[in-house]
Amino acid sequence: MDSDVRRYLDELVGAARDVLGGDLVGAYAAGSVGLDAYQPGRSDVDVALVCARSLTDAEKRGLVGRLRHEALPCPARGLELVVYRRDVARSGTAEPGFELELNSGATMPFRQTLAAADRPAEDGLFWYGLDRSILHAVGRTLTGPPAPAVFADLAPDDLRRLLVDALTWWLARPTPPGDAPAPGAEDAVLGACRSLVRVRDGAWLSKVAAGRRLAERGYAADLIDRAIAARTGGTPPTGPEARAFQRQVRDEIVEFPG
Repeated sequence: MDSDVRRYLDELVGAARDVLGGDLVGAYAAGSVGLDAYQPGRSDVDVALVCARSLTDAEKRGLVGRLRHEALPCPARGLELVVYRRDVARSGTAEPGFELELNSGATMPFRQTLAAADRPAEDGLFWYGLDRSILHAVGRTLTGPPAPAVFADLAPDDLRRLLVDALTWWLARPTPPGDAPAPGAEDAVLGACRSLVRVRDGAWLSKVAAGRRLAERGYAADLIDRAIAARTGGTPPTGPEARAFQRQVRDEIVEFPG
C-alpha cells in the first residue's frame, strides 16, 4: 500500500476510535485500496466503518469534524467514507442502510449525508450494496474482525439488479456531443468491465484487471485497451463508444442465466 495512504488510514482509524470508543467494531478499506489498484493522483480512498449501534447526530457530526479533509488531510483525490451498523453490514441487504456518508478531499466536492433516507435517489442508491459486496470479497481490514465475517454478500438477483441500476445511471450522465474523445469515458468502459466479470466469473476485480481479463478473451479488446491506456495519459474513447459498450454489458447482465 502507498505509504502516505497507510499513514492516513492509521490516523483515520485513531480519530474514529476517539469519537466512537468501544462502539467502533471495525474499519475496512474498499475501492482501489482494497483491490490493490490504488493509483496516486487518480484514486480515491474508500473506507467503511462499522459501529455496534445507531449513532447520534452528535456522533455523526463528530466523525465529520475529525475526518473531513480540513481536519485530516487526505493524500488522495479525496475520502469516500460510509458508516454502517454491524447488523446492516451482516444483513446482505441491497438497501443503502448507512448511518453516515462523507465525501471530502482537496479536489472532491464536500458531501455529508446523516441518514440513508436523505440520500437523493437521482444520485444513485445502488452504490452501497455493491460496495458491501466488494468489502465481503476483498475488503482490507484496518482494525476489527476480518471483512468477510462482518459484511455479507448480496443475493444473486439483488446483485444483478444493482449492477443494472448502476449501468443505467451511468448511461443517463451527460457526455460531450459528437465523436470527440470524452474524458471519463475510460472509467465508464472499465466500470462496465468490472460489472460483467463479477457476473460472469463471480469475482470482484479492479477496473483495469477486469478490463484486461475481458480483452484477453477477445471481448471488445481494442476499446478496452484504449480505455486502460487513457488512465495513464492516452486518448479516451468517445462518448458514443462508451455508451454502446455499457448498453451491451447491461443487456448481457440482464440476460445472464441464473
